[in-house]
Amino acid sequence: MPRVLAFDVNETLLDLKALDTAFEDLFGSAAPRGPWFAQVLQLSFVGGITGSYVDFTTAQRAALQMIAERQGVSLSEQQIDATVALMTSLPPHPDVPEALGRLAATDLHLVALTNSVQDVAEQQLRNAGVRDLFAKVMSADAVRRLKPAPEPYLAVAAAFDVHPGDVRLIAAHSWDVTGALHAGCKAAFLRRPGAVLSPVGPQPDLVAGTLTDLADLIVRRDCR
Repeated sequence: MPRVLAFDVNETLLDLKALDTAFEDLFGSAAPRGPWFAQVLQLSFVGGITGSYVDFTTAQRAALQMIAERQGVSLSEQQIDATVALMTSLPPHPDVPEALGRLAATDLHLVALTNSVQDVAEQQLRNAGVRDLFAKVMSADAVRRLKPAPEPYLAVAAAFDVHPGDVRLIAAHSWDVTGALHAGCKAAFLRRPGAVLSPVGPQPDLVAGTLTDLADLIVRRDCR
């Protein structure tokens, strides 16, 4: 039975739609925001596959440059810095504070597990008003292997001195869920709008459309 709940942060807990205004200012439309984050993930994953580590902040900056080139827009270093800095002030999704508070009141340990670098992750959760609900904030950057590589999930198990099967990941990303399951952890998929599970490979045992509903399932399944 899971004893540790490991929460993904970006998109799972925090709402990237808050970046839309900045993307409208840069590109005249918020539409490139989705492709930008997809490019961030691609750069991160390629770094992991090739053994050439790319931290998440570097990937965000590089992806913004690539999107700008694709859009035929020239961005200054100051514009790139300002846009990437907005990642530290993303608001939580509306269902996050109450659901996290409910889970934090159980005997389960809550940890934030993110690909964001440590100082950014701390700022993100503090600015979102939920940092105190977590026992730990852990960045995959500490092991220089970003999710969905197994090392970040195994680092959570080691930090709490539990078996990987005693860790449950909660994420709105299918790739994150797959990574956790392959590392031997449990997983719960949060079906945020537009998020779908891959039909390939192992499947999570818990799925819900809101964190409120997912918290209900976790309490029934994982709490003693």
